[in-house]
Amino acid sequence: MQNLDLSKLGSSDLLSLEVVIREYNNNARGEEIMETGFNTESGYVYIALENGIQIASSFGQDVEYIIFDAESGDEHFFETYTEALDRQFEIWA
Repeated sequence: MQNLDLSKLGSSDLLSLEVVIREYNNNARGEEIMETGFNTESGYVYIALENGIQIASSFGQDVEYIIFDAESGDEHFFETYTEALDRQFEIWA
């Protein structure tokens, strides 16, 4: 697992981290975490789960659940973890 260097995050990034951790705790607790990180291009702080879903937030905003479709190369964004799980199931089926 990659570790997130907290010393490199600004105040809004730390707020994003708080939001992401809260959402993981409320909706995906128990799912294995592959890595945590910060994307300097998008500004997203994220937790990448082994099930292929990322929980992400930027600038302390609400989280987005992101799935990457390897076949099409597209990223799909969802407002709820349940929606992301449903889509992930469709991709794997």
